Amino acid sequence: MYEHDVLIIGGGLAGLRAAVEVTRAGADVAVISKVHPVRSHSNAAQGGINAPLTDRGDDWEGHAYDTIKGSDFLADQDAVEVMSSEAGEAVLELERMGVIFSRGEDGKLGTRAFGGQKVARTFFVGAITGSAILHVLFEQSLKLGLNVYEEWFVTKLIIEDGVCRGVVAIDLKTGEMHTIKAKAVIMAAGGAGRVFEPSTNALICTGDGLSLAYQAGVPLMDMEMIQYHPTTLARTGILMSEAARGEGGYLLNAAGERFMEKTAPDYMELASRDVVSRAEQTEIDEGRGIDGNVLLDLRHLGREYIEAKLGYLQEVSVEFLGIDMAEQPVPVQPGMHYIMGGIKTDVNGATNVPGLYAAGECANVSVHGANRLGANSLLDTVVFGRRSGAHAVEYIKSVGAHSKAEEDLANEKARIQALLDRPKGERVATIRNDMARGMTKGIGVFRDQASMEGALENLKNVKSRMGGFSIENKGKVFNTDLMFGLELEFMIDCAEAVVAGALTRKESRGAHFRTDITERDDENWLKHTLMYKDEEAENGVRVETSDVTITQWEPVKRVY
Repeated sequence: MYEHDVLIIGGGLAGLRAAVEVTRAGADVAVISKVHPVRSHSNAAQGGINAPLTDRGDDWEGHAYDTIKGSDFLADQDAVEVMSSEAGEAVLELERMGVIFSRGEDGKLGTRAFGGQKVARTFFVGAITGSAILHVLFEQSLKLGLNVYEEWFVTKLIIEDGVCRGVVAIDLKTGEMHTIKAKAVIMAAGGAGRVFEPSTNALICTGDGLSLAYQAGVPLMDMEMIQYHPTTLARTGILMSEAARGEGGYLLNAAGERFMEKTAPDYMELASRDVVSRAEQTEIDEGRGIDGNVLLDLRHLGREYIEAKLGYLQEVSVEFLGIDMAEQPVPVQPGMHYIMGGIKTDVNGATNVPGLYAAGECANVSVHGANRLGANSLLDTVVFGRRSGAHAVEYIKSVGAHSKAEEDLANEKARIQALLDRPKGERVATIRNDMARGMTKGIGVFRDQASMEGALENLKNVKSRMGGFSIENKGKVFNTDLMFGLELEFMIDCAEAVVAGALTRKESRGAHFRTDITERDDENWLKHTLMYKDEEAENGVRVETSDVTITQWEPVKRVY
């Protein structure tokens, strides 16, 4: 049996930033991750991290307003104020820890422009910003003596008398199951991109953390808000960073026109992501695309500039499509990229279950609302990772001895053995693919009542097959077949919440764009959707709503 003061699920940026904070406070903390921490999906963040620095003549209120406008006024403004006001110090602290941010000619930290913001306040490390920050935070964690359960897979939260007291998990290296007891648990397990196919997300982004919290009685908020990134590489779905447009790249249609002039004359290619994605999809749908794509053109920037600032994108383009971006434009299309929704928390990461916190992409403190600004995701992880760690340290001071329950372990062992004992049936991969493609078809860049109902019917079909999949590998050591089966169960929970939220919201707002109800409706729908797992409710989901917190910025029409 293992015990800690604080257990953090997930070894990405939110998890490691929380771990650094808890370790500094002198508490006994451990991180549990299904992959080696520096293989977390935070690695994939390319373009940068936003921060308004006052010595640059930039104030946090400007960043806050851009974030709120970007969110189509669905973000909670008190949470955005916290994030924006703490952003500058958070980024400077990362630099002091050792993140080698790119610098300008004057030797000061360099910035680039990012979508939805007129001020260039995005700090970056080439096109590998997430990876650079992740490695530094992991180094800091090692220096501080962090305990890491590496390649362990959490199957259940231990909830006793309504309080979170730890987890049940499988050590993937041995196949053995254990309880890890804790006075507080911080969920930092990342997003759920693989609920959709194709996706820019790593194969590990299966919504485990969202489902674990959902099963424990925590609501998932605004799950219908799915971000499609405007520029994913044709045929591969690989992310081509917004940095390409931030450094001056153009988007062209088949006629060579910069079509963003029609949609966002002021911001052009740097309008918010939902606006650019819809503009691209419209060009493609109306026959002005090229084989289902539009073109990302960097040729006018010159080879030297491209290789200095966007070298990673050049490598990807050459390697996967054989296209030299200095010579010709590269075909791109919108691709599922990020979930704005997640585990409902307050500004300290606390959920409605005492002892359970959440931070990062799996959480929804509501700073992204209906559309996240590029480079706000890394900021979200470090600000709210730190805050959840700090709050957990305070919380555990009032918590008594660790949990004594062993029932959860016995029940989980029996459940998983029953899965392994199933006769040969359908492959997990087949069901997973059918679910994910149905989600993309029904909950896409554009959606309507019929498409969303189609996604629901597809999901019902997928659920009906869940009792018939089998785990072909019966072994104990690194049984990835078993892990894929358990991940699929988590993904189904996330998919149900997404579809329930989408069918409930009778308006278009941000990423939730309905072709049958095209206008935003502040009178009736300036609200969050809250999805609770409830077997008594229709389709197993109870949907409630709650008000959006408005502090100083009243909603206005969103124009770029």
